[in-house]
Amino acid sequence: MTFIHNFTVNVTSFLRSGMSVTINPLASPKGQKKLCELCQKPAHLQCSKCRVAFYCDVAHQQADWNSIHHRVCELLIPIRAPTPFYSLQADRDHHQAQAQKRLEQLLELSYAAAQGQVLEGKYEEALPAAQLSLRCALDLYSSDAVKLVPAYLLLAEANVGLGSLTKAEGFLSQAEWAVMKTPGCSRMVLHKLHRSLGRLYTALGNYHSALLHFANDVYYASEELGLNSVETARGYFLMANVFLKQEKLEIANSLYSQVASTWHGHLTKLLESYKHKGTWREIDFDEAKRAEVHQMLTVMLEAQKQHAEMHRTFSHAQSTLLCHSLAMLWFLCNDHNEALDFAKKALEFSLQCEQNNLSECIQSLINEAEKHCSTQQTCETSH
Repeated sequence: MTFIHNFTVNVTSFLRSGMSVTINPLASPKGQKKLCELCQKPAHLQCSKCRVAFYCDVAHQQADWNSIHHRVCELLIPIRAPTPFYSLQADRDHHQAQAQKRLEQLLELSYAAAQGQVLEGKYEEALPAAQLSLRCALDLYSSDAVKLVPAYLLLAEANVGLGSLTKAEGFLSQAEWAVMKTPGCSRMVLHKLHRSLGRLYTALGNYHSALLHFANDVYYASEELGLNSVETARGYFLMANVFLKQEKLEIANSLYSQVASTWHGHLTKLLESYKHKGTWREIDFDEAKRAEVHQMLTVMLEAQKQHAEMHRTFSHAQSTLLCHSLAMLWFLCNDHNEALDFAKKALEFSLQCEQNNLSECIQSLINEAEKHCSTQQTCETSH
């Protein structure tokens, strides 16, 4: 009842905000029907700001606004407005080039928004942005072009997250068809396609097929980015998750070790860069990506504990590596309290290792984190 009440309140406030107006049927050219942005059913409402986005009901308009429309409302106007008449060919060419640029900008913006929402696990919210991304790609390229594949994969991943596996299969079939029609398709596209197929088969419980696709994912990613790249490590992590579901703990933990080592090395380099430059703004590591890395490292740490409970053996070295990685991650994210907690756990584990090579690095991180925490407390007290 609480959900229904909140939904009703949100819809009512959306209507009162004046963001939605009813479509005047006489204003549309004869034979042209306006369709909903989300479901392609006949539209009855339009955005009162841009007047070029249409919806079947308020719920779909609000969903689109929350996902992507609030970012692209004004950008849609010159793209969807009727083309002016130009007498000169040069003017027509210029207009077409500008329209192409705007569409490319819209594609980039909507894709980035959907990708971030998927990484954060906001699958329902990601759908309108991913749908807009696909429509832009269809307007820019042919219907079977390989450049449509990223949008298909995003839509598939969002639907897998929502449990809509039949829809996900449909989008992945279209992605596979586009790849088959493109000889010499790039390894990056192939690695992403196999990763999405692996996720789908994992959700379907077909672990044999999932592992085959994740193996192809790792192969293409390593060919393009290197065996020790964090993107390749993500493929190993997904494979390990499948082996864990099959209760093959030894194989899963072996793969987790590879992933932990790769991420530890990557975060160590980022921390060194931070110390030398005093900033890491140039590193593409947004909030959604941080959440994904934190979740990955935490899952591996939990798997390590489960393995210890079952076999009565505990790898202090592996736990040290994972806790130190989490400490570095949160230090770089400016959450120094969280960094301090994980660094102290890492130090505790490292002191129980036969070879505690990381103790000095961990202690240095603890000192830095404590210094930042102290400075923050002083600032808060003075205010």
